[in-house]
Amino acid sequence: MISRPPRPRERGIPDATVARLPVYLRALQALQDRGTATVSSEDLAGAAGVNSAKLRKDLSHLGSYGTRGVGYEVEYLVYQISRELGLTQDWSVAIVGIGNLGRALANYGGFGTRGFRIAALLDADPEVVGRTVASLDVRHIDNLEDVVRDKGVSIGVIATPAGSAQGVAGRFVEAGVSSILNFAPVVLNVPDGVDVRKVDLSIELQILAFHAQRRADGDGRGAERAGLEVT
Repeated sequence: MISRPPRPRERGIPDATVARLPVYLRALQALQDRGTATVSSEDLAGAAGVNSAKLRKDLSHLGSYGTRGVGYEVEYLVYQISRELGLTQDWSVAIVGIGNLGRALANYGGFGTRGFRIAALLDADPEVVGRTVASLDVRHIDNLEDVVRDKGVSIGVIATPAGSAQGVAGRFVEAGVSSILNFAPVVLNVPDGVDVRKVDLSIELQILAFHAQRRADGDGRGAERAGLEVT
Protein backbone atom coordinates (compact mmCIF):
# COMPACT_ATOMS: atom_id res chain seq x y z
CA MET A 1 0.00 0.00 0.00
CA ILE A 2 1.23 3.48 -0.85
CA SER A 3 2.06 5.67 2.13
CA ARG A 4 1.97 9.37 1.38
CA PRO A 5 0.12 12.29 2.94
CA PRO A 6 -3.38 12.82 1.58
CA ARG A 7 -3.95 15.83 -0.59
CA PRO A 8 -6.54 18.38 0.53
CA ARG A 9 -10.00 17.62 -0.82
CA GLU A 10 -13.50 18.92 -0.65
CA ARG A 11 -15.92 17.71 1.97
CA GLY A 12 -19.17 16.12 0.91
CA ILE A 13 -18.73 14.05 -2.26
CA PRO A 14 -21.93 13.92 -4.37
CA ASP A 15 -23.75 10.59 -4.42
CA ALA A 16 -23.45 10.41 -8.20
CA THR A 17 -19.68 10.71 -7.92
CA VAL A 18 -19.55 8.03 -5.20
CA ALA A 19 -21.49 5.70 -7.51
CA ARG A 20 -18.88 6.16 -10.24
CA LEU A 21 -15.79 5.71 -8.04
CA PRO A 22 -15.97 1.88 -8.07
CA VAL A 23 -16.11 2.00 -11.89
CA TYR A 24 -12.98 4.15 -12.00
CA LEU A 25 -11.29 1.85 -9.51
CA ARG A 26 -12.02 -1.22 -11.61
CA ALA A 27 -10.60 0.45 -14.71
CA LEU A 28 -7.51 1.59 -12.81
CA GLN A 29 -6.89 -1.86 -11.36
CA ALA A 30 -7.00 -3.31 -14.86
CA LEU A 31 -4.37 -0.75 -15.92
CA GLN A 32 -2.31 -1.57 -12.84
CA ASP A 33 -2.43 -5.28 -13.69
CA ARG A 34 -0.99 -4.43 -17.12
CA GLY A 35 1.84 -2.44 -15.54
CA THR A 36 0.58 0.96 -16.68
CA ALA A 37 2.10 3.74 -14.56
CA THR A 38 0.13 6.79 -15.74
CA VAL A 39 -3.12 7.33 -17.61
CA SER A 40 -4.67 10.37 -19.25
CA SER A 41 -8.12 11.54 -18.24
CA GLU A 42 -9.36 10.76 -21.74
CA ASP A 43 -8.14 7.16 -21.66
CA LEU A 44 -9.43 6.55 -18.13
CA ALA A 45 -12.77 8.11 -18.98
CA GLY A 46 -13.06 5.90 -22.04
CA ALA A 47 -12.32 2.79 -19.97
CA ALA A 48 -14.94 3.84 -17.43
CA GLY A 49 -17.59 4.80 -19.99
CA VAL A 50 -17.89 8.49 -19.03
CA ASN A 51 -16.71 11.73 -20.60
CA SER A 52 -13.37 13.14 -19.52
CA ALA A 53 -14.82 16.36 -18.08
CA LYS A 54 -17.07 14.40 -15.74
CA LEU A 55 -14.17 12.18 -14.69
CA ARG A 56 -11.92 15.16 -13.93
CA LYS A 57 -14.67 16.78 -11.86
CA ASP A 58 -15.28 13.54 -9.96
CA LEU A 59 -11.61 13.08 -9.16
CA SER A 60 -11.27 16.70 -8.09
CA HIS A 61 -13.51 15.83 -5.13
CA LEU A 62 -10.68 13.56 -3.97
CA GLY A 63 -8.13 16.31 -4.34
CA SER A 64 -6.64 14.60 -7.39
CA TYR A 65 -6.10 16.79 -10.43
CA GLY A 66 -3.49 14.91 -12.41
CA THR A 67 -0.46 16.45 -14.07
CA ARG A 68 -0.76 18.37 -17.33
CA GLY A 69 0.83 16.40 -20.15
CA VAL A 70 1.27 13.32 -17.96
CA GLY A 71 -2.15 12.44 -16.56
CA TYR A 72 -2.87 10.53 -13.37
CA GLU A 73 -0.51 8.25 -11.50
CA VAL A 74 -2.38 4.93 -11.59
CA GLU A 75 -1.06 3.46 -8.34
CA TYR A 76 -1.74 6.58 -6.30
CA LEU A 77 -5.21 7.04 -7.78
CA VAL A 78 -6.04 3.42 -6.88
CA TYR A 79 -4.99 4.24 -3.33
CA GLN A 80 -7.00 7.48 -3.21
CA ILE A 81 -10.21 5.88 -4.45
CA SER A 82 -9.76 2.78 -2.29
CA ARG A 83 -9.28 5.00 0.76
CA GLU A 84 -12.36 7.08 -0.06
CA LEU A 85 -14.47 3.95 -0.52
CA GLY A 86 -13.20 2.48 2.74
CA LEU A 87 -11.39 -0.37 1.03
CA THR A 88 -8.10 0.09 2.84
CA GLN A 89 -9.53 -2.08 5.63
CA ASP A 90 -11.36 -5.41 5.63
CA TRP A 91 -15.15 -5.41 5.97
CA SER A 92 -16.84 -8.44 7.51
CA VAL A 93 -19.98 -9.56 5.65
CA ALA A 94 -22.82 -11.90 6.66
CA ILE A 95 -25.15 -13.38 4.04
CA VAL A 96 -28.66 -14.45 5.05
CA GLY A 97 -30.44 -16.75 2.63
CA ILE A 98 -28.27 -19.51 1.21
CA GLY A 99 -30.31 -20.48 -1.80
CA ASN A 100 -28.94 -20.34 -5.33
CA LEU A 101 -28.15 -16.62 -5.14
CA GLY A 102 -26.72 -16.76 -1.63
CA ARG A 103 -24.44 -19.66 -2.56
CA ALA A 104 -23.27 -17.85 -5.66
CA LEU A 105 -22.43 -14.76 -3.62
CA ALA A 106 -20.62 -16.83 -1.00
CA ASN A 107 -18.53 -18.56 -3.66
CA TYR A 108 -17.60 -15.39 -5.55
CA GLY A 109 -13.85 -15.01 -5.28
CA GLY A 110 -13.69 -11.31 -6.08
CA PHE A 111 -14.79 -10.02 -2.68
CA GLY A 112 -11.58 -10.87 -0.87
CA THR A 113 -9.42 -8.83 -3.21
CA ARG A 114 -11.67 -5.78 -2.80
CA GLY A 115 -11.70 -5.48 0.98
CA PHE A 116 -14.69 -7.69 1.81
CA ARG A 117 -14.58 -10.91 3.82
CA ILE A 118 -17.55 -13.28 3.87
CA ALA A 119 -17.56 -14.10 7.58
CA ALA A 120 -20.88 -15.91 8.05
CA LEU A 121 -23.72 -17.61 6.21
CA LEU A 122 -27.17 -17.99 7.76
CA ASP A 123 -30.43 -19.63 6.76
CA ALA A 124 -33.69 -20.87 8.33
CA ASP A 125 -34.07 -24.05 6.26
CA PRO A 126 -33.12 -27.17 8.26
CA GLU A 127 -32.00 -28.76 4.99
CA VAL A 128 -29.46 -25.98 4.47
CA VAL A 129 -28.32 -25.26 8.03
CA GLY A 130 -25.17 -27.21 8.87
CA ARG A 131 -24.02 -27.57 5.29
CA THR A 132 -20.65 -26.21 4.23
CA VAL A 133 -20.68 -23.53 1.53
CA ALA A 134 -17.50 -21.74 0.43
CA SER A 135 -15.65 -23.31 3.38
CA LEU A 136 -18.16 -21.88 5.88
CA ASP A 137 -20.75 -23.78 7.88
CA VAL A 138 -24.24 -22.38 7.38
CA ARG A 139 -25.58 -21.19 10.75
CA HIS A 140 -29.24 -21.02 11.75
CA ILE A 141 -30.81 -17.58 11.49
CA ASP A 142 -31.52 -17.74 15.23
CA ASN A 143 -27.79 -17.13 15.73
CA LEU A 144 -27.73 -13.89 13.74
CA GLU A 145 -27.11 -11.57 16.69
CA ASP A 146 -24.34 -13.76 18.09
CA VAL A 147 -22.72 -14.01 14.65
CA VAL A 148 -22.79 -10.24 14.16
CA ARG A 149 -21.11 -9.73 17.51
CA ASP A 150 -18.58 -12.57 17.30
CA LYS A 151 -17.57 -11.95 13.68
CA GLY A 152 -17.65 -8.17 13.83
CA VAL A 153 -20.10 -8.02 10.92
CA SER A 154 -20.29 -4.58 9.31
CA ILE A 155 -22.38 -5.37 6.23
CA GLY A 156 -25.44 -7.60 6.01
CA VAL A 157 -26.52 -9.17 2.72
CA ILE A 158 -30.14 -10.28 2.36
CA ALA A 159 -30.76 -12.95 -0.27
CA THR A 160 -33.99 -14.33 1.17
CA PRO A 161 -37.50 -14.49 -0.30
CA ALA A 162 -39.38 -11.19 -0.15
CA GLY A 163 -41.56 -12.24 2.79
CA SER A 164 -38.57 -12.79 5.08
CA ALA A 165 -36.44 -9.79 4.11
CA GLN A 166 -37.97 -7.12 6.37
CA GLY A 167 -37.61 -9.31 9.45
CA VAL A 168 -33.98 -10.06 8.63
CA ALA A 169 -33.29 -6.37 8.04
CA GLY A 170 -34.80 -5.50 11.41
CA ARG A 171 -32.64 -8.05 13.16
CA PHE A 172 -29.51 -6.78 11.41
CA VAL A 173 -30.32 -3.24 12.54
CA GLU A 174 -31.04 -4.33 16.11
CA ALA A 175 -27.72 -6.17 16.14
CA GLY A 176 -25.90 -2.97 15.15
CA VAL A 177 -25.44 -3.51 11.40
CA SER A 178 -26.03 -0.21 9.60
CA SER A 179 -25.12 -1.23 6.02
CA ILE A 180 -27.39 -3.66 4.16
CA LEU A 181 -27.28 -5.01 0.62
CA ASN A 182 -30.74 -6.26 -0.32
CA PHE A 183 -31.36 -8.71 -3.15
CA ALA A 184 -34.94 -9.50 -2.09
CA PRO A 185 -37.65 -8.00 -4.33
CA VAL A 186 -39.06 -5.74 -1.63
CA VAL A 187 -38.47 -2.24 -0.28
CA LEU A 188 -37.05 -2.37 3.24
CA ASN A 189 -38.10 0.02 5.98
CA VAL A 190 -35.10 0.92 8.11
CA PRO A 191 -34.32 3.74 10.56
CA ASP A 192 -32.41 6.86 9.61
CA GLY A 193 -28.69 6.22 9.63
CA VAL A 194 -29.00 2.76 8.07
CA ASP A 195 -27.82 2.51 4.47
CA VAL A 196 -29.61 0.07 2.17
CA ARG A 197 -28.55 -0.71 -1.37
CA LYS A 198 -31.12 -2.64 -3.39
CA VAL A 199 -30.23 -4.95 -6.25
CA ASP A 200 -33.30 -6.06 -8.21
CA LEU A 201 -32.38 -8.08 -11.27
CA SER A 202 -35.95 -8.19 -12.57
CA ILE A 203 -36.13 -4.37 -12.62
CA GLU A 204 -32.84 -4.18 -14.52
CA LEU A 205 -34.16 -6.69 -17.07
CA GLN A 206 -37.37 -4.69 -17.45
CA ILE A 207 -35.38 -1.52 -18.11
CA LEU A 208 -33.36 -3.36 -20.76
CA ALA A 209 -36.62 -4.68 -22.27
CA PHE A 210 -37.94 -1.10 -22.44
CA HIS A 211 -34.90 0.09 -24.38
CA ALA A 212 -34.97 -2.98 -26.63
CA GLN A 213 -38.64 -2.31 -27.39
CA ARG A 214 -37.90 1.37 -28.16
CA ARG A 215 -35.19 0.31 -30.61
CA ALA A 216 -37.52 -2.19 -32.22
CA ASP A 217 -40.25 0.44 -32.54
CA GLY A 218 -37.73 2.86 -34.04
CA ASP A 219 -36.61 0.26 -36.58
CA GLY A 220 -40.23 -0.34 -37.51
CA ARG A 221 -40.90 3.36 -38.08
CA GLY A 222 -37.75 3.60 -40.16
CA ALA A 223 -38.90 0.72 -42.32
CA GLU A 224 -42.32 2.34 -42.80
CA ARG A 225 -40.71 5.60 -43.90
CA ALA A 226 -38.67 3.64 -46.41
CA GLY A 227 -41.89 2.16 -47.87
CA LEU A 228 -41.23 -1.35 -46.56
CA GLU A 229 -43.86 -3.66 -45.19
CA VAL A 230 -43.62 -4.18 -41.44
CA THR A 231 -44.96 -7.46 -40.07
